[in-house]
Amino acid sequence: MITKRIIPCLDVKDGRVVKGVQFLGLRDAGDPVELAAFYDSEGADELVFLDISASHEGRKTMVDVVSEVAAALAIPFTVGGGINTLDDMKKILRAGADKVSVNTAAVLRPELITEGAGFFGTQCIVTAIDAKYDDELGSWRVYTHGGRKPTSWEVTDWAKEAVARGAGEILLTSMDGDGSKAGFDNELNCAVSEAVSVPVIASGGAGNSQHFLDAFQKGKADAALAASIFHYKETSVAEVKRFLREQGVRVR
Repeated sequence: MITKRIIPCLDVKDGRVVKGVQFLGLRDAGDPVELAAFYDSEGADELVFLDISASHEGRKTMVDVVSEVAAALAIPFTVGGGINTLDDMKKILRAGADKVSVNTAAVLRPELITEGAGFFGTQCIVTAIDAKYDDELGSWRVYTHGGRKPTSWEVTDWAKEAVARGAGEILLTSMDGDGSKAGFDNELNCAVSEAVSVPVIASGGAGNSQHFLDAFQKGKADAALAASIFHYKETSVAEVKRFLREQGVRVR
């Protein structure tokens, strides 16, 4: 079995870490540099930093904050939000990120994935997908602009397209589950994991250690991401890893 990863996520708005429910009702969760250093020391496998309002507000990612966070980390660091061009990717990677995450810009212009993978390698390119179940579609629909705009893409179709274009990883967020603490959407995770050949990071709905186990066993995810339960000390990376090891899951 491939070693599973536990990844805290920093959703950043106006220079502060925030967290909401289903992308709404944001509340403050702390300073991104302080939290990054804390998670590094706590044994997190990676860290994801998402400038959650950059695409909606039509601006670039906060490179200065990215640089400060990178300086506090020894673990791999993925940055997303407002990355629209190859030049944007260069700036973020030069600022200290190990990987870039593209979402809205990739849906609007899928060639961006190809360009990034061709220049930096597929290992540097993460395609983030915000998915919400759609009764009319009978599946999950892809959303852009921080979950504000529905697209015509069905999630597994878009995931396969992204991988074909060079995405080395899929960061899959269930908008229905986001902030609910009711568990990951493992039907969604399994559908995408079985559809693509690259690692899938499950996101949206983590509430306890059992949910991470379910994401790996039922959702077939390669990694699981959480925010509020770590930020507000409801559990810890160490506690989740301890539980997973007891259940026979290989973690770092």
